[in-house]
Formats: sequence, C-alpha cells, structure tokens
Amino acid sequence: MKALRTPDHHFDNLPEYNFAPHYLMVDDTEGGELRVHYLDEGPREADPVLLLHGEPSWCFLYRKMIPILTAAGHRVIAPDLPGFGRSDKPASREDYTYQRHVDWMQSVLDQLQLEHITLFCQDWGGLIGLRLVAANPDRFARVAAGNTMLPTGDHDPGEGFRKWQRFSQETPEFHAGGVIKGGTATELPQAVIDAYNAPFPDESYKEGARQFPLLVPTTPDNPASAANRAAWVELGKWTRPFITLFSDSDPVTAGGDRVMQKLIPGTRGQKHTTIANGGHFLQEDQGEELAERLVAFIHDNPR
Repeated sequence: MKALRTPDHHFDNLPEYNFAPHYLMVDDTEGGELRVHYLDEGPREADPVLLLHGEPSWCFLYRKMIPILTAAGHRVIAPDLPGFGRSDKPASREDYTYQRHVDWMQSVLDQLQLEHITLFCQDWGGLIGLRLVAANPDRFARVAAGNTMLPTGDHDPGEGFRKWQRFSQETPEFHAGGVIKGGTATELPQAVIDAYNAPFPDESYKEGARQFPLLVPTTPDNPASAANRAAWVELGKWTRPFITLFSDSDPVTAGGDRVMQKLIPGTRGQKHTTIANGGHFLQEDQGEELAERLVAFIHDNPR
C-alpha cells in the first residue's frame, strides 16, 4: 500500500501542544506496514484513558484535556488514525475502509497491551471505538461518548450529515482547519486553524479526509452495516459505566445521546451532561470542562 508521511517540521511550534510523539507499525493488509502515531502521557502504571478523534481532526484536538487527565493521575493514550495527524496516510481513496480502521486501532490496543481502558470517543472515534468495545468488552472499564454514534444505515442520517457528505466531495480544496472552525461554537485563533491543516501539505494527503464521510453507513446494505448491528447487540449487554457527554450545538449528532441512554444498560444512573457552548468539536470548545467531567466519571465509577 502506497502511503504518504507528513514531514516532521509541519508539527513544529503548535500552540499548547508540547507532547512527545510515539510510533508503532500496523499491518496495512497488503503485505506492508503503516506507521501510526500516538501520544502516551501520564504515569505508565496507571489505567489508560484512550482518546479517539474523528474526521478531519487529529490528537491535537485533545491538547486541552490531556494535562487535566494526567494531573488527576491517569495515563492518556491518544492515537492518530491512519490518514490523519502524524500517522501515515494511504495515498488511494480505495485504501480507506471502515473495517481496516477498526483493525488498525485493534492492533494499537494489542501492541500497547491496554487493559482497564476508559474510552472517550467523538465523531469517527465513536464509530471505531464502540466497535472496539463490542469486540473487547473485558478490556474496557468505562466508556464516555461525545457527539458520536454507531450508525447501521437503518435510519435516516439527517440533512445535516447529508450536507456534510456533499461538501466533502464537492469542495475543490478540503480545508481541514476550516472544517474544524465551522464545527466549533467559539472563535479559533489562526494558529489553531493552521495546526489542523498541518498534517496535510497538499490535497494528495487528504484522501482519507475526503473518503471518511462516504464510509459512514447511511443505507442498510452498507459494507459496515452488519458488523455495526452485531456491535449494537453487544452494547445492548454492556452494564459497565457508560456516560454521554454531548454538546448543545451539534446539528450532526444531536439526539444520539438519548439513543445510547435508551439502548445501553451501562448508561443507567450516570450523570449524563449536555455541555453548553459546544459545537461538533466540543473538545476544542469546552475541552477543560469535558476533561473535568471525564475525571469525575472515572472517580465516581471505580473498577
């Protein structure tokens, strides 16, 4: 599999981002390997908090949350999905499949030997992360979901998502920083917008960013629909703590928290929160509050 690798200097001097890079290799399923970047902060002996980002962001999205989580004594693992951030970027649109991304993140869990995981997932971080929970229920101690869903294609995704799909395919230039800006409720400094553009030196690096919106199951016969339905069966048995931390201003995932609260037993009795003044990328808008609520969720639900 041909892949591109963003030069390291693109990640120099990013605002509020002073984390050391870590790397591991995953099977690209075609006889080669892809390099996956991840952050590993906090005490190594502590139970891990796994932060999974979505589209078209990268682990820079979690820079406000990581110091709060590590100060509370937690180890934080924040990978970049292949195609994003400092991870390798397969060069062909056809190289990007939902199942491959689940498998690549499964390899990260296996290689890092993560157990007793607290997952926070947003956007595609949920589409992938909730599949991991369903496949590895004994490895996850808790789950927190924000502005995400595990779609099967059996329900209308809504006009907000359809607009996003059309835009992602029709825009001549896929401006990742502009997408993040448009999905936040607060003003972003230009340096932050530039940091979201940093992984993509030119359009050839954005095949994953353009393909991801098309991989979301929106029809019942989508290649991922059956696997996601099977994952929902497992989530319907999930009795460990599960909390929803959605924002108040996301037109794409609004209402997904209520679906999870209805279908996942572990949500019962939890302090679900609608976070004010947050857009789709609530980690950017309200990262500090989100981190504090995640710390409280872990404290209130010891394993």
